[in-house]
Amino acid sequence: MAKVEKRDSLVVEEMENKEVKEGNIEIEKMEDELSNPFKRKKGGIITMPFIFANEMCEKLAVEGFGNNMVNYLTQQLNMSTTIAATTVTNFKGTSSLTPLLGAFIADSYAGRFWTITVASVTYLIGMACLTLSASLPQLRPPPCAGNQVCKEANSGQLAILYFSLLMAALGSGGIRPCVVPFGADQVGGEPKQKTKTWVFFNWYYFAMGASTLVASTVLIYIQDNVGWGLGLGIPTIAMLVSISIFIVGYRFYRILDPAGSPYTRLLQVTVAAFKKRKVPMVSDPKMLHENQELDASISTDGILRHTKQFEFYDKAAIVTLTDDLNSSKKPNLWRLNTVHRVEELKCIIRMLPIWAAGIIFFTASAQQQTFYLQQANTMDRHLTKSFQIPSGSMHVFTMIAMLTTIALYDRVFVPFIKKFTGLNQGISFLHRMAIGFFISIFATLVAGFIEVKRKHVATANGLIDINKSTIPISVFWLVPQYSLHGISDAFMVIGHLEFFYDQAPESMRSSATALFWTAHSAGYYVSSILVSLVTKFSARPNGSNWLPGKNLNKGKLEYFFWLITCLQVLNLMYYFLCVKLFTFKPLQVQTDQEGHDDSKA
Repeated sequence: MAKVEKRDSLVVEEMENKEVKEGNIEIEKMEDELSNPFKRKKGGIITMPFIFANEMCEKLAVEGFGNNMVNYLTQQLNMSTTIAATTVTNFKGTSSLTPLLGAFIADSYAGRFWTITVASVTYLIGMACLTLSASLPQLRPPPCAGNQVCKEANSGQLAILYFSLLMAALGSGGIRPCVVPFGADQVGGEPKQKTKTWVFFNWYYFAMGASTLVASTVLIYIQDNVGWGLGLGIPTIAMLVSISIFIVGYRFYRILDPAGSPYTRLLQVTVAAFKKRKVPMVSDPKMLHENQELDASISTDGILRHTKQFEFYDKAAIVTLTDDLNSSKKPNLWRLNTVHRVEELKCIIRMLPIWAAGIIFFTASAQQQTFYLQQANTMDRHLTKSFQIPSGSMHVFTMIAMLTTIALYDRVFVPFIKKFTGLNQGISFLHRMAIGFFISIFATLVAGFIEVKRKHVATANGLIDINKSTIPISVFWLVPQYSLHGISDAFMVIGHLEFFYDQAPESMRSSATALFWTAHSAGYYVSSILVSLVTKFSARPNGSNWLPGKNLNKGKLEYFFWLITCLQVLNLMYYFLCVKLFTFKPLQVQTDQEGHDDSKA
């Protein structure tokens, strides 16, 4: 008995010594990291102030001009309402299309950090040119007042405008697809940090909203009441500050090396499958080619497992005698690919239908920067006798609604609902998107009824035929439609971002985020197409149509809003079908040291 007690005491003593030793090692490691930040583990919460500060300054620059762009084009460059609306939607559409190029550069060659940095400088050049255009009288047409015929901008003045917008669009192309995955990489690099990723998406969008709130109030007031030179100069300086802050945080970032062109890998799988289209399919998927060493750089989170969908592409992983796997050389990827690479392509294909569902949502959202703004211009915007709200600042109600919804979602809704669902994030991103789609339907539905009310007041006061008259109806009648858009954004936009980050192959997250922005782009272009089609087919012999170029009171804007409402209803039904058929990404996490295998879908 004494020997047993002695042995047990020795074991306990050994365990205590081991714990003390491990504790001392941890303390020494923490002290070493604090004394030398370059040795500390990269990433983590410490990087968030730099990323959020950069994004807030960048968003201040983007929204400081974007939300009031229609007024700048109509009041400073003397464009018509329809041309200005088309210019805005085309610019925003292009800005949301260029992320495909930025994502390709980031994932293939430069990495996310340097892509963001160079793109930010490009955007700064565009903002600086735009500020000069607004500050120097010779770079814009002379002002006009009343009902006189206004002189339009000449070709040189328009060239400066379009060059500025092009640089801004190219800059956006590098920033937008990289900031979100770059930030998520900082908090999602380890299994212990995975649960923080969805929180990052919430607070990332909250930070963007807070910055947009400032842009929609302070900056737009300065632009409308002080001057466009100062109003655009402030966001230009903010962009310069954002670049500086982002670079200062370099030593803390977890920077992943680019894994090669994802587009090339997708093309290789497609070509290999086509070359082997006549090869019979194997009876057992385990016979398909796998090479974890070859896929190591693109599968740090885990290997994608085989799925039964789109079996044609599986032929790219069928091994034939001509593939010569016995040699020490890497296989010809234009003829033979691994299951992981085939599944990368399948992941992208599976995401496309849900990506497409976002287009009509963003078409509806685009009206906030165009026709909602024109509605506000005709209404009574006075808070007091001497102060009136700039029409571009009405977007603030979208931001307030969105920020409030995000805060309540994170602090109230998630803790409550996860008791029933068992999910750390409360509900899945697919359910979150569905709620956003549903609420957006009511935004344009309500907007149509408010437009009927606005024109009724104009008719009652004999102002229906008077252009640029102020109708005695408060601009706060527009608050419901703006607020509903804000609430829907808090659900759908954040859910959409999370969907692309979560379901995309890890080496294609910048490219997947670019898909999110291309949905934006397509939405704005669809809005432009709808405006053109409605203007054409609603035209009457007397010159009237639903969307008149000068006098909004003479049109049928409510019909246009209700047309978008109907499209959104159909889009929601389409989305439900996509969700029903959707298959989640099958991921097999790498085995740990004890040989445990963690697989998840």
